Amino acid sequence: MNSPTRRRVTEDKTWVLAPLLELPHVIHAAVISGDGFIEGCSPGLQRDSAEGVAAMMSALQGAGRAVTAAFAGRDDAKLRQTVIESDEGFVFAIPAGENTCLAVFCAPEVNMGVVAHHMQIQVTTLGKKVMSSPARDIGSPA
Repeated sequence: MNSPTRRRVTEDKTWVLAPLLELPHVIHAAVISGDGFIEGCSPGLQRDSAEGVAAMMSALQGAGRAVTAAFAGRDDAKLRQTVIESDEGFVFAIPAGENTCLAVFCAPEVNMGVVAHHMQIQVTTLGKKVMSSPARDIGSPA
């Protein structure tokens, strides 16, 4: 008999996105786990789109780390930021703690420096909250 697939339980991290979504020209934002799951996303982002973004961003972050390591000639190179520019705008992604990243989609006229700065503030805030929160009991494994 096959046991059902168990998804890990995570705290909704949507609260970290609110200040970013208030910035001019920011359209969507998401907190994404390293294994491609949405841990929080902007209200206007459809579920199917959010899940697609999460899966692709997870793969992109992995590819970014691999490319950096290959160019640098070292396996311990850290990825600090990924930026995608398109006719539709920009996607910024930065690590947001252990096995998580914060991604923001912006219109082409966005001030990139302002968005990157505010993303760092929110990542720091997220880290402080996670570090000060008591561990949750997620039950015993089945």
